[in-house]
Amino acid sequence: MRIVRHWQNTPAEARGAVVAIGNFDGVHLGHRAVIEEGRRIARALVAPLAVLTFEPHPRQVLAAPEEPFRLTPFRVKARHLDGVGVDVLFVARFDRAFAAREPASFVADVVAAGIGARHVVVGHDFAFGRGRAGTVELLTEVGGLLGVGVTSIEAAGTGTTIHSASRARRLLADGSVAALPEVLGRYWEIDGHVVAGDRRGRTIGFPTANLRCAGILHPARGVYALWAQPDGGEGHWYPAVANLGRRPTFDKTEDLLEVHIFDYAADLYGRRLRAAFADRVRPERRFDGIDALKAQIADDCDTARSILARLPAPDADASAALPRLQARS
Repeated sequence: MRIVRHWQNTPAEARGAVVAIGNFDGVHLGHRAVIEEGRRIARALVAPLAVLTFEPHPRQVLAAPEEPFRLTPFRVKARHLDGVGVDVLFVARFDRAFAAREPASFVADVVAAGIGARHVVVGHDFAFGRGRAGTVELLTEVGGLLGVGVTSIEAAGTGTTIHSASRARRLLADGSVAALPEVLGRYWEIDGHVVAGDRRGRTIGFPTANLRCAGILHPARGVYALWAQPDGGEGHWYPAVANLGRRPTFDKTEDLLEVHIFDYAADLYGRRLRAAFADRVRPERRFDGIDALKAQIADDCDTARSILARLPAPDADASAALPRLQARS
């Protein structure tokens, strides 16, 4: 997947694409419905499939949220978009000047002239431009005048439940990570550099690779069964168990993800680690001493192994079938 960070200087080979437009935070099944419709149109037009997204997330610029809210930082989002077969990723820098663009200017200057889109695909509730005044109807009208086709996709979901980033965030806050594949089509994951901890895990027989969680969205505190992939890229996924929390037994105050990878002994300090959450084992607890903690960790390991034995590793994780698309062009 090619990444184009300056839409004003789009290379010739990236122009003429069918472009799915949105934030795509989480790259969940609803987002993938939009992308799949873009793929269908791109194949029919023999054109590249592209995504136009915005960095930083507009909410970070316009709303200044007090708590972390992003399901997928840019690195993770780009990986997932690449994984679903996007050819070109346009990344528009979102700041207050960009937010102040009139809707017609966004269509004419960014979509048509800037990235040279041949056709765009958006969700039914897509809004853009100053004060989010731009609508799908305006996009269709202005795009038509400029030779840009427009298709909008109705909300995707299962039954009465709509796939959305807000629903994924609620499940994450509850620690209900086992339900997240129903929204995301895959496990939710954390990706980061392994940092040194207290090295206490080695002394009690359960060495851990630690990821800092401060400043990023993460599940409720507790113990989780997860899949771990060293080096944060393509490679083997190992079954693992992890404690996410403040380690109250040792009076710590910083949230840390401590990952114990089964049947793995290599030193991971300073390397990247991907951790894909499969299920919650239990809430975080304080223990009376080391012996009680060791006994509980042993039980947690058994529980996590049992959970993961009946679940696929991420690379083999067959996503739920995409919902039937309802498109209007």
